[in-house]
Amino acid sequence: MSAQAHERISLSEKLGYGVGDLPSGLYLNFFGAYLLYFFVDLGGVAPAAMALMLLLSRVFDAVTDPVMGVIADRTRTRWGRYRPYLLFGALPFGLTGFAIFAAPDMSTGWLLVWAYITYGLTMLAFTAVNVPYSGLLGVISPSAKQRANVTAYRMFFSGLAGIVVGVLATTLIREFGGDDERTGIMVTMGVFAAVSVVIYIVTFATTKERIPAVPTNTAIRRDLATLFRTGAWICVVVAAVFGVLSIASRASTARFFFKYVAGDDGTPVFLFLDRFGLFLTALAVGQVSGVILGFLLQRKFEKSHLILAGGAIKVVGITAFAMVPLDAIWPQTLAQYFVGLGFGFLMVLSFSMFTDIAEYIDWKSGQQMTGLTVSASIFGVKVGTGLGAFAPGIALELTGFVPQGEQSAEALAGINFAFAILPALALLPAGVAMVFYRLSHSVMDEVERDLAVRRQRSQ
Repeated sequence: MSAQAHERISLSEKLGYGVGDLPSGLYLNFFGAYLLYFFVDLGGVAPAAMALMLLLSRVFDAVTDPVMGVIADRTRTRWGRYRPYLLFGALPFGLTGFAIFAAPDMSTGWLLVWAYITYGLTMLAFTAVNVPYSGLLGVISPSAKQRANVTAYRMFFSGLAGIVVGVLATTLIREFGGDDERTGIMVTMGVFAAVSVVIYIVTFATTKERIPAVPTNTAIRRDLATLFRTGAWICVVVAAVFGVLSIASRASTARFFFKYVAGDDGTPVFLFLDRFGLFLTALAVGQVSGVILGFLLQRKFEKSHLILAGGAIKVVGITAFAMVPLDAIWPQTLAQYFVGLGFGFLMVLSFSMFTDIAEYIDWKSGQQMTGLTVSASIFGVKVGTGLGAFAPGIALELTGFVPQGEQSAEALAGINFAFAILPALALLPAGVAMVFYRLSHSVMDEVERDLAVRRQRSQ
């Protein structure tokens, strides 16, 4: 084995890389909780119009994500292939994210245009930093075990982002906005955006790329063909799409659920947390627990089996939440914790699988395409996030949701469908996909040994 294969990653580098997922976690959690609510309930934009905007943005990602992966794979700088994008993409990431909620007073038609432009630019900036950030994980170490270890740090901070949004967002919105909820949301997003810019620069400064780039890359068409022929990649992407759709649909509808179904008026029920904040916090704490537990268990159990177990835990949690009375705050909180626990399994294991698949492709075909593999995989996560906002928007539109008004029985049923029924159903195809995943521990051990010898000979 090469010396590189034995080089251990320091704690400071693990933390430096891991904290780099906090910005995307802050954005995705905040968008999931407030984007649809901000434009539909507070802004008056038609739910179906917002749903279409979110869906079209994912179609755009279908092009930009793989393109960014290809660009990053072919980048050659003194800082490496992937790290430079963290440095130069940090500021655009922060500015565009803040702009989404900085909409001036305007008609609903122009507000929709504002949403298209600012959200589209934000997702483009998101792609420009998050795809290289994820690609960096694939070259931070030639050891699958060390990459899995670093992935656990990444997913810990991803879960921590959910806790930050759950604990702080509702309070900051209330403190910054007072009676003006739109202003509170805008300022809170500004705080998260500023923090994100600093974090990406820290990640750039504290990480290192250890797998050397090959002198030349193959044709893009050949890389894509190889990727689409890789069964393991298809399995993980399908699981990611539907697993994330489940959580995103629930998160997108939660604000509507507590306001219109549960009748919550935003009064704190635990310390400074209202029911919505407690809900988000329980999800995030469960996710962090799932990340830690999933990381520990993957040493003894296959990753695909653990994702199946996590999906089952999520279904139980969603079902239990739906069965308890609407005013049963703590049983609901406990049930939501287990939903997050199952989601934590999916996140820590699937992102570890993405880099395993990149190494497997390198081993099997000799094509080094980490950025493309990871970016195409992250596209699956984004599709799940987009569908998780699209489906609730359509459900609200079809059932006659009235912004800031009295809701009919049909509208309440639409909220419940997007909040509970759809999230549970979405986990079925995710589970089926994992049944066919074949990159076991023994296969990856063989891949790692052979690649270590190959890379040593090429030096």
